[in-house]
Amino acid sequence: MSNQPGSSTAAEPDQPDTTDPVDEALPAIGEAAHPAGGVANRDGEVRPAAAPGAAVLALLAVGWLAAMLWSTREAIHSAAAGLTAISLSAFALPGVISAALVAGAAVALAVGELLARRLGDRATARFVLAVGTGLLVGLGTAVAINLTYADNATTNTIAGTSAAAAIIGAAIAGARTAAPVGAIVTATLGTLLFVVAFSRARDPLFALFGADGSQASLVDAAKWVSRTESLLAGLLAGLLAFGYLTWARRRAVRRDPATPVSRWPVYLAAGAGPGLLLLLTEVIIRVGGRTLLDLAGALSEADAVAQTSLGTSRIDNGIWMLFVGALTTLILFGRTLNPARLDVDDEPETAED
Repeated sequence: MSNQPGSSTAAEPDQPDTTDPVDEALPAIGEAAHPAGGVANRDGEVRPAAAPGAAVLALLAVGWLAAMLWSTREAIHSAAAGLTAISLSAFALPGVISAALVAGAAVALAVGELLARRLGDRATARFVLAVGTGLLVGLGTAVAINLTYADNATTNTIAGTSAAAAIIGAAIAGARTAAPVGAIVTATLGTLLFVVAFSRARDPLFALFGADGSQASLVDAAKWVSRTESLLAGLLAGLLAFGYLTWARRRAVRRDPATPVSRWPVYLAAGAGPGLLLLLTEVIIRVGGRTLLDLAGALSEADAVAQTSLGTSRIDNGIWMLFVGALTTLILFGRTLNPARLDVDDEPETAED
């Protein structure tokens, strides 16, 4: 006899329950989940989602910032003339600013996670703490630049702009939901490392895309190389962001099986985050580093064209990474959703002859 709709059948006593507690805790489509990425405890109170590995991310981000500062210093000190130093400083500025932005966010995130229990749900206190942490990171970066770089017209510009970038990055980390910020920091660090590694493949790719030595072929090949780099970097950003959020979700579920799953906007924001940070980096460069860019562009017509071309390329790369990263995380998130289950008890009964 078939069961009536809404009735339940008791489980057989001789059949052990082999359901994974983590998978059992994950809600089906349409169940409530906090849209901002928060998780709920058993009492129904929404609390900020944790960012696992925040301390490791902070160490990696600070190490990357130190490496960028050192490489920029070596390039400037190796310049034979002051004009060359200005040009090299302008070329190196985007790398330093992006590193400072990520370092400020990562360190503020780690400090916020360390004091998460004391801060509780006080969003204002968390934001003030994050900005204060970014101020310390920015001040340390500016002091290091002024003490180690050559005393020229570019030093103060690099120091001040880097400090501002660290504070802005820390302010982003002051958001109440830490897990998406951790995903963005992880994905951005991964893409920055990828861009450096990808530079070794530029020459073979130029030949692959038909660069034969003529100016037209070089320009056309450069566009395709840049697009390839942006697509791969966006794909990597989406993979890293999704992987981090999945890791954070499973850790939260193991601590509290009643934890709901974050909705798709959280994954969308995490995947688009690295591209947004690159675009934010460009804004900081054009506002805080305007003096340095103008000095470099005034050296010659070729330098002016190069600065304009590089600025346009950075904006294009940021836009490509934004959309590719966001699309990647959405696709991966969609593949984790279970199809709607058909309730066999709701099927209409067939009449028996």
